[in-house]
Amino acid sequence: MGDLVQITSRRALAKPAPPVFDPAELDLPPSPMPSRLPGYLALHETGELARRAEAAWELLRGCTVCPQNCPVDRTTGRTGACHSGEEIIVGSWNIHRREEPPISGTRGAGTIFFGGCQARCLYCQNFWLSQMGKGIRVGPERLAEMMLELQRKGCHNIDLVTPTHFVPQLLKALVIASDKGLHIPMVYNSAGYEHLHTLRLLDGVIDIYLPDAKYADNREAMRTSKMHHYVEYNRMTLKEMYRQVGGLQVDRYGIATRGLIVRHLVMPNGHAGTRDVLTWIARELGPDIGLSVMDQYFPAYKVHGDEELGRRLTWREYREALDVVEDLPFENLFLQEDLTEIDTTADV
Repeated sequence: MGDLVQITSRRALAKPAPPVFDPAELDLPPSPMPSRLPGYLALHETGELARRAEAAWELLRGCTVCPQNCPVDRTTGRTGACHSGEEIIVGSWNIHRREEPPISGTRGAGTIFFGGCQARCLYCQNFWLSQMGKGIRVGPERLAEMMLELQRKGCHNIDLVTPTHFVPQLLKALVIASDKGLHIPMVYNSAGYEHLHTLRLLDGVIDIYLPDAKYADNREAMRTSKMHHYVEYNRMTLKEMYRQVGGLQVDRYGIATRGLIVRHLVMPNGHAGTRDVLTWIARELGPDIGLSVMDQYFPAYKVHGDEELGRRLTWREYREALDVVEDLPFENLFLQEDLTEIDTTADV
């Protein structure tokens, strides 16, 4: 997979441009205060953050944290469709330098990969974590310590990967971490399959939303990811996220401080409905959002031998996606820099 680079010109779509600046040339302190304080600190000062955490915890009883609406009480140790109960599953937590440039920046994102997932993607590249529930089990106190460890390493933000099914636990951890000095932005890096009542508990808590827009067709979403009514939930999700944080905002070094970046994975045989997904985003959201169009699909997990999904993406398929983007008004585009890993054989 090539690194994601920012494209700032329509003509640059023909060949991805280099980064706007060279991070090595920046003389920055090892762990600065962000240019603007994250919203969760203001909520914490008033006690609202703790109140939100308690309200979210109630969603675990007969779980309605995500649209799967599992009829189980996860506070008793029972697990839902996400294969998780009350304990938080963490696969890893460390500096990650291969997110979109405003997220990774010059010091990396403080990425926490969570185990379990409300989706059942047959092609998941992290299936050992999302589908098999590998990882360590921790409580909110230990999760808070992980956040503080990443801040001490100088990360620009806390990048929560696949966090949806752990929102109640995350809010409890954030109360604890805020008490102990956490002060960097929160990135909510999700599949874009959310309940509005859960998202509204995150209003003012999350600084940067980084959701997927996976599909334009519910049948495809159900067949390969087992997410019912994905399109409707996803579009409500993206609109609510945009309402909360607006377009992408960066500081003078190009590091994200607030806003929405939507990711779309281009898939073989038009499975994702790329044209419909991207044109809907352009029509319904602002051109000031970030849009990340990704090419790194490859057959993994259960799709080997699948007629539609059992092969890599071709250059022609990714080029067709770029042709769609070229006609749309997005101001902040992130595309793959190195396209050499895509199948370039004669039949493309």
